[in-house]
Amino acid sequence: MRGVFVDANESLAVIFERLEKPGDPKVRIHRNPDVTSDQLPKVLDGAEIAIIDHTALPTDIAKQCGGLKHVVFLGTGARSYMNPEELAEFGISVHLIKGYGDTAVAESAIALMWASARVLAQMDREMRAGKWLREDGMQLTGKTLGLIGFGGIAAEVARIAVGSGMRVIAWNRSPKSHPGVDFVDLDTLLAESHVVSLHLLLNDDTRGFITRERIAAMKPGVIFVNTARAAIVDEAAMIDALKSGHIRHAGLDVFTVEPLPADHPLTKLPNVTLSAHSAFRTPEASENLLQAAWEHCRRIVKS
Repeated sequence: MRGVFVDANESLAVIFERLEKPGDPKVRIHRNPDVTSDQLPKVLDGAEIAIIDHTALPTDIAKQCGGLKHVVFLGTGARSYMNPEELAEFGISVHLIKGYGDTAVAESAIALMWASARVLAQMDREMRAGKWLREDGMQLTGKTLGLIGFGGIAAEVARIAVGSGMRVIAWNRSPKSHPGVDFVDLDTLLAESHVVSLHLLLNDDTRGFITRERIAAMKPGVIFVNTARAAIVDEAAMIDALKSGHIRHAGLDVFTVEPLPADHPLTKLPNVTLSAHSAFRTPEASENLLQAAWEHCRRIVKS
C-alpha cells in the first residue's frame, strides 16, 4: 500500500514527516503546493492513496491514476475540488477530515466580524495612503449574531460571541440545542441578526442557499461573514447588497474563484474585508489535520 501527499507546502510537509510512526504505510511527500491536476497521474505513479490539500481532482484525471483507490482530503470541502459520487463509481473512496480546525475557523470568523464592525481594514488602507479616515464603527456588545448552520465551528463562534456579550441565535437544518444559543427559524434569524455568519457545508442542497431574496430579508445594515464556501451565496446579489449598503460590510475568507483575481469586483469595494481562504491555517489546526490524515492512512491499510 503506497500513498502520496500530492500538494504539500513546506510547513505541512514538516508536520506530516514528524507525525509518521514506525510501521506506518509508505507515503511520499510531493513538495509542490502548485501542482496542477493534469500532473497528478505522474505524481501518484500508481499509488493507492492520494492525500490532497487543495488541488482539483477531476474525475477524468482520476481515471488516469492507475491503482488509485483512496483520496484523503485535508478538510471537509472536497466537493469544491472533486466529485465524490463520480469517484465512487470508479472504486475511489473519498475520506474527509472534520473538526480539526473548529477553533481556528471560529476565531477567524470572529476576527472578520470585529474587523468589519470597526472598519479596520479600510482605515488601515486609507492611513497607508496618507488619509486620516475616521469611521463610526458598530458596537457589537448587545447585538444579535445569527449563525446559519450549527456544527463544531458555529459552536465555537457561539462560545466566543456569548462571552463577548452578544445575543446568539442559530438556524440548522436538523434540530439542535446548545447552551446560550436560541434556535429559530431562518426567516427570524435573517430579520433579527445584526451579524450573519455562514456555517453550512457545500452540497447540492446548500449550493446557492443564500439567495438574492434571503439577502434582501436580512436586516438593513447587516454585517455578513462567510468562512464556509462561496458557492453557498449568490455572489452577484451579495455584491449588489454591498454596493447599496443593505449589507454594511462583509468579512470573506472564501471566493468563487481562488486565488481571487486582482480585478474581481470584491477587491473594488471599500466595505469588504478579505482573507485568503486561511481561516483554518494555524499550527494547531495543521497538527490536528495531519494527525487525522495519518489515521486515515493507517485505517485504510488495516481494512
